Amino acid sequence: MIRVALAEDIPALASAMKAKLALNRNINLKFMVENGQQMINRLEFDHNIDVILMDIKMPVMDGIEATKIINSRWPQIKIVMCTVFDDEEHIFQAILAGASGYLMKDESPANLFQAIDECLVGGAPMSPAIAKKSLDMLRRGAPQTQSFDAEQYNLSKREIEILEQLSRGLTYNLIADNLFISSGTVRKHIENVYRKLQVNNKVEALKVAAVAGLI
Repeated sequence: MIRVALAEDIPALASAMKAKLALNRNINLKFMVENGQQMINRLEFDHNIDVILMDIKMPVMDGIEATKIINSRWPQIKIVMCTVFDDEEHIFQAILAGASGYLMKDESPANLFQAIDECLVGGAPMSPAIAKKSLDMLRRGAPQTQSFDAEQYNLSKREIEILEQLSRGLTYNLIADNLFISSGTVRKHIENVYRKLQVNNKVEALKVAAVAGLI
């Protein structure tokens, strides 16, 4: 079972998220709280949690501050921001705080489950619009005077294709469908990409790829 906790201050949205999670028998929603401080208080008593779905704007303590604290105290817990805010400032602050992923609240149950699975194996799931904005930020922030030889990374044509698909925020299943390969093959290619680029997650991979001109 995947142990999940939810931080959401709007009752209707909390209920909607609970209903989505209930569709997956492999997910155990252990508890729900209304703000970041309550989440930290609950973790003090029970931090046997795999993934936290964290809202950003909440009273008492927002999701960004809570993520910083949780990431420093319980780094084994993955945190996925689930929010209505897709502006660059919130994305940037969430990444700096240590969030493992960033999803919009209107994601389908299937995409939500895919994101939970992805972050548990070291990925950094993002909604397509968020991934696009993140890549744009990385491109703008890339040092223009720094020289890279794309060939030094020795990525295959297929690996570059998959990187390009990742940069558009597509899930492993969608990439597999687009390229007519299995999702397991996609995952293996991504592992190879991480190894060749010497990175640990999707955000780092896209940053290196953007700076090197691979995508």
